[in-house]
Amino acid sequence: MEESQDTVKEARYLYSVAWTGHIAQLGSIGIQENNVYIVPYKDIAAIVHACEAKAYQTEDKKLAEGWVLEHSYVIDQATKMFGTVLPFSFDVIIKGDDDVVKDWLCQNYEHLARELLRMQGTAEYSIQVYCDHAYLEKLVLANNRGLLDLKNSIEKEPKGKAYLHRRNLELKLKNLSYSEAGRLADQFYSGIKPLVKELKSESKTSWTPEKYRDKKLLASCSCLVSEEAVKRLGEVLEEINDKDGFFVRFTGPWAPFSFVRLSEAG
Repeated sequence: MEESQDTVKEARYLYSVAWTGHIAQLGSIGIQENNVYIVPYKDIAAIVHACEAKAYQTEDKKLAEGWVLEHSYVIDQATKMFGTVLPFSFDVIIKGDDDVVKDWLCQNYEHLARELLRMQGTAEYSIQVYCDHAYLEKLVLANNRGLLDLKNSIEKEPKGKAYLHRRNLELKLKNLSYSEAGRLADQFYSGIKPLVKELKSESKTSWTPEKYRDKKLLASCSCLVSEEAVKRLGEVLEEINDKDGFFVRFTGPWAPFSFVRLSEAG
């Protein structure tokens, strides 16, 4: 998105694109308290702050994390003010002044307007479903009479033989628990897919709250959900959370980072 001319010193930091509204200034809420404002074109607008034509780089990890949080805060505030927004990732910079931003909006107008319409009335939510390891093992044993008999017989066997059988039981339980977790995940996804517009499953999470760290992650996904479907989705997740051995983490709403298609916007 950056222009090739190295001589350009002025630039605009891009947070998001939204439908235009009556608000022109968002205030000094940007990264490093920069003044955030809109650059309109027709019925859409870029939400930006003026900056130098260079990336935000630092060796200070805490400072970098702070910049990312400030970036996200602006997008959250823009969502409250304008409704649907197309959020950009951290450190997207357009070299040039407001007129250059307007040119960029003009060149990409059809795609950006189409994406805003596609995202209209939706938000992104994050869902993780966990299961207690002991409960998962209990489910496996309940559906496998042979393993249950083996578990019960171990206590009556001599020490050496019991050890070998216990190791055998542990390995079988591990394999069957993995399969059971997959079955439960499929069951979970089939229950929520009719309630969401789009779903992206994830094999793991970037961060797990302390209270879930001793649990088995069954399913993790990001979902694009319409406003009218959120309540029903919450009810379905609450039903799962109320079951013995299951724990649901449901967070949002967020701007639809995982679902906007901005690669076509050059």
